[in-house]
Amino acid sequence: MVSALDISTSALVAQRTRLNVISGNIANMGTLKNEAGENEPYKARYVEFMTDQDISTSDGAIGVKVSEIQTVEEDPIIRHQPNHPLADENGNVAYPNVDLHTEMVDALLATRAYEANVGIIEISKGMGRETLEILA
Repeated sequence: MVSALDISTSALVAQRTRLNVISGNIANMGTLKNEAGENEPYKARYVEFMTDQDISTSDGAIGVKVSEIQTVEEDPIIRHQPNHPLADENGNVAYPNVDLHTEMVDALLATRAYEANVGIIEISKGMGRETLEILA
């Protein structure tokens, strides 16, 4: 039972990281400059998961962990806004290529996975409690 709790906990940590990255993508949808102050739009990020062999059960269940956070290498969205202070010589402004719909769906999936793992933890705790009552 402890292994089931460890596996679900690893999933909670991974999904929380995923949701934090998604939140950052949404928050930076209008960010047009990089940290150095140069005209470079924000680049979206995404989380890659991998199995965690350190967290496993004798039945073959395996935990999960974040392997890395990747940066999306896509061209920015170009909008013609000649009066914008960050417009180039052609009157174009580069905006981050972050799709709100995709980010919201990913956030929903991460939330559902998080909730499912919380449910598994609650079930595991209940099973442990019932076992102790039977043995007592």
